[in-house]
Amino acid sequence: MKPAPFAYKKARSLDEAVALLAAQADARLLAGGQSLIATLNMRLSAPALLIDINGIGGLDRIEAKDGTVAIGALTRHAQAERSEAIARHAPLIAQAMPHIAHPAIRNRGTIGGSIAFADPAAELPACLLALGGEVETHGAKGARRIKADDFFTDLYETALGAGEVLTGIRIPAATADTRTGFAELARRHGDYAIVGLAATARAKGKGLADVRLAYFGVGNTALRARKAEAVLESGDVEAAVGALDLEPHDDIQATGAEKKHLAGVLLRRVAKQLMGTQG
Repeated sequence: MKPAPFAYKKARSLDEAVALLAAQADARLLAGGQSLIATLNMRLSAPALLIDINGIGGLDRIEAKDGTVAIGALTRHAQAERSEAIARHAPLIAQAMPHIAHPAIRNRGTIGGSIAFADPAAELPACLLALGGEVETHGAKGARRIKADDFFTDLYETALGAGEVLTGIRIPAATADTRTGFAELARRHGDYAIVGLAATARAKGKGLADVRLAYFGVGNTALRARKAEAVLESGDVEAAVGALDLEPHDDIQATGAEKKHLAGVLLRRVAKQLMGTQG
């Protein structure tokens, strides 16, 4: 199937992209296009205008500075996967990268596109949530930052305002006591996860503190299992599994009950990673 007709403009600056969005209400931004092009071809999306932002300089940066890691919206998944800065300062992102689709898609897909699309079964929104990161945007009123906990609002919906461009994400850099864990279950490697879990914590003596468990594939957005977070800090993994406050719906991959069971399986695996006892 071919997409419905649309106009095309290539923006050379953020201000130009914002102006184009303001001039055409029925417009979509084109970055990597790995999700957008598929929806166009299936006519699930039919914008009047595509605004290509790939010509905007400076949006593919990866910078670790002053205790934070800044990743530009046009950073390709493959670029992040190869980045020494991300491997060192954002290990959870590095853990997740090989699970994202397939190499051909990672070569074109972008960090910003994944976050903005907000697929509830995607890895990066959950990672951003687990890391307590922020989304950076630019619009007619200037730049702003939105906390990850406030950004993902509903199925494929975010707190991005009309006419705003997502320019990057910002996450705390890992420290000596940072602990991370990641696992997902999919029918085939590279498929969307049936259930996935991204997690961070801080080592505290023989236990954990500041646990953040971000699940994907179990709701309309990536979401935190807050009750289980609190229980896991006590070190009782089985009690944390019992405290999982998730209510997954049935979908084409599994029933809600199966997803809830698999969420517990992943929590046991990820808890071992956080506590340094895997293997």
